[in-house]
Amino acid sequence: MKSKAFHKTFDFRLYRLSTNLPMLNKIKNIFNNLFKSKIEKIPTIINSFSPTEKVIFYTVIAVFLISFIFLYKTINNKFLVEIPMKGGYISEGVIGSPRFINPILATSKADKDLSILIYSGLLKSTPDGKLVPDLAKSYEISEDGFVYTFKLKDDLEFHDGKKITTEDIEFTINLTRNDIIKSPKRANWDGVEIKRLNEKEIQFVLPQPYSPFLENLSIGILPKHIWEEISPEQFAFSQFNIEPVGSGPYKIEKIKRNSSGILENYLLTSFNKYALGEPYITKLTIKFYTNEEALINAFNKNNVESINSIGPDKIEELNLHKDSEILSTPLPRIFGVFFNQNENPIFTNEEVRIALNRAVNRKQIVNEILYGYGTEIDSPVPSNSIFYTPNINEKDKGMTSAKEILKKYGWSLNSNGVLEKLTQKETFLLSFSISTANTPELKAVAELLKSKWEELGAQVQLKIYEIGDLNQNIIRPRQYDSILFGEVIGYNMDLFAFWHSSQRNDPGLNISMYTNINVDNLLEEIRMTTDTEDQKTKFKEFQKEIYKDMPATFLYSPDFVYISSKKIKNNPIDLITIPSERFLDVNNWYIKTDKVWKLFI
Repeated sequence: MKSKAFHKTFDFRLYRLSTNLPMLNKIKNIFNNLFKSKIEKIPTIINSFSPTEKVIFYTVIAVFLISFIFLYKTINNKFLVEIPMKGGYISEGVIGSPRFINPILATSKADKDLSILIYSGLLKSTPDGKLVPDLAKSYEISEDGFVYTFKLKDDLEFHDGKKITTEDIEFTINLTRNDIIKSPKRANWDGVEIKRLNEKEIQFVLPQPYSPFLENLSIGILPKHIWEEISPEQFAFSQFNIEPVGSGPYKIEKIKRNSSGILENYLLTSFNKYALGEPYITKLTIKFYTNEEALINAFNKNNVESINSIGPDKIEELNLHKDSEILSTPLPRIFGVFFNQNENPIFTNEEVRIALNRAVNRKQIVNEILYGYGTEIDSPVPSNSIFYTPNINEKDKGMTSAKEILKKYGWSLNSNGVLEKLTQKETFLLSFSISTANTPELKAVAELLKSKWEELGAQVQLKIYEIGDLNQNIIRPRQYDSILFGEVIGYNMDLFAFWHSSQRNDPGLNISMYTNINVDNLLEEIRMTTDTEDQKTKFKEFQKEIYKDMPATFLYSPDFVYISSKKIKNNPIDLITIPSERFLDVNNWYIKTDKVWKLFI
């Protein structure tokens, strides 16, 4: 009871004191005078110290200050984090000059580089191989896999400030399907019905379920208000193919031409209304060079900070600066020798296909021809894919094993030193040609293969063609014994065009002329399911069938090599299919940074 009475009395007096301002001011003045008097006495006290005492005193003060600063920095660094800030400039050099900075016409590297920077689609691929909403706010897929419904984000704009609606999306896709325009992406939209529900919602109805369809929705959207007055006949000649207006992360600020009117560079600035947020890096220049030599020369003279797509044999010619770094990642491209059994019956012998596969030294190709910038492969599925299954049975068999299997099946050297096999019906001579493109890399690989297979006992002829001639006169009519070529595999991992029997003739890409009913069924089923685990199971079965039949000798996947500036942060290139995809995450790249306490983020 006494304690409670005391606290009650004390609390009452404290309350009276707090409401008595003159009294509080008086107390404050007393404390200030006491403190001031103490401070004024410090010099007198220090002067009274002996020399030894002064040394000790100042040492203690110094230790205290250093300890305080160190403690402050330690605590500060522990709670500070680096965050990206807006600002900065980068320059990129590319080979070639743009002609179609247009997502439905782009074919060259320069076209695709600028298109991916200037345009945006409903969805966007990310460096880790996923698809995320871009212009789309959300989307739904019907249970039966036929209907895809998309809803747009609010307040979307093109670079010229005009509003983006579903009319622009419908307009773009209809242009892609126009027979006169002849877009390379036309086949992606065959049979797809478009239903525009309102200005913010749109549906796509498929003729049949197709799991990779979503990737088609990353196509850049054209502004209808600019292109609708341009006829399909004049579409390819429009100035807007060179002076494009899109809705992507960057917009054109300035175009520079030389005295002859040839494009030299584009200066791009960040777009503050970009659907995924304004990029951190404010300005980006893309400069154009006529060939690889000119590009390397520009880099060595510090005219550009970043370059890409140069041959691995040229990397040693670069004067790498202290601020430069080499980034590389395997491209999902399958290079190999594809056997045409219809053209040369020698490949109908299973043991021949197996022996040719075993005699190849893939490590030598990667190390000596690709200078280490590549990956050995043994499958039609990229080795960095989640669907890849290694060919364990044929791993590292070597030349001795190759010769043994041929001997086992009755092959022996004739008087000319070439392997032959005698049967009741005919005599097989191990003789064939390899057709390929006239590029340094492919020619070198072809010569190495010729050397290895001649060591095995084959007679091999090389046929080298310019790329246009190879495509038009050799690949399309399937006029080759075997062909050294590369298949570009997309994010969707749709191998239908490469291995389904319906794709044996042009424009299909089944260049081995391969036929296997089980493979056909598996490829069709993979297309129709969206269940990843189910796809993995089917891809494993598909690869087993390929390994059993050996319709091709798979060799390597080349690396994408990107020489970039170290000042650029957060620029991963983990999974890309074409060089322009190095810009997939460009809006999240940054140069300038600041440090703030975590609680302010």
